[in-house]
Amino acid sequence: MTTNIAESVNAMLIDEREYPVASIFNSIAKRFGEIFRERRAYILKCKDNKFVPTAEKILRDNMSEGDSFYVENVSGDERQYTVFGSSSTAKFDLLERSCSCRKFDLVKIPCDHAMDALRSKHGDDYGLSVYDYSSPLYKVEKYLLAYSESINIVPLESKWHVPQE
Repeated sequence: MTTNIAESVNAMLIDEREYPVASIFNSIAKRFGEIFRERRAYILKCKDNKFVPTAEKILRDNMSEGDSFYVENVSGDERQYTVFGSSSTAKFDLLERSCSCRKFDLVKIPCDHAMDALRSKHGDDYGLSVYDYSSPLYKVEKYLLAYSESINIVPLESKWHVPQE
């Protein structure tokens, strides 16, 4: 019984050694290249937007959710706000750009609490200020730059230059 297992493992390892590693890496790189080209083409269609579509959707959703909150300026200096929701209370600091719910801190897009605080500070015209409080990583230009580099394919093993040491 153990002889059969050992033979199976040995046969499996021999089979694995026969796979051309370079071609596996090349197929992975090719697929990544396809994905990058697809994303770049998708974003190019949305060049009129300030942010990529996913970030725009998150901003719209957070604006909608923030409509039902009540906000209070705690410090009186338009810096710290307490936002009361139906099931939670959050503290938002405009200067520090942080919220106690931690969503804004992690994603770097104003959460629903931040939206309500921004509405309190800027009035009904707060829609444009949300971009100032969001990470520039979500801008269309930055996204296009991220996908502009090409992925170099691994050369054939016969063309590898391996140092002797």
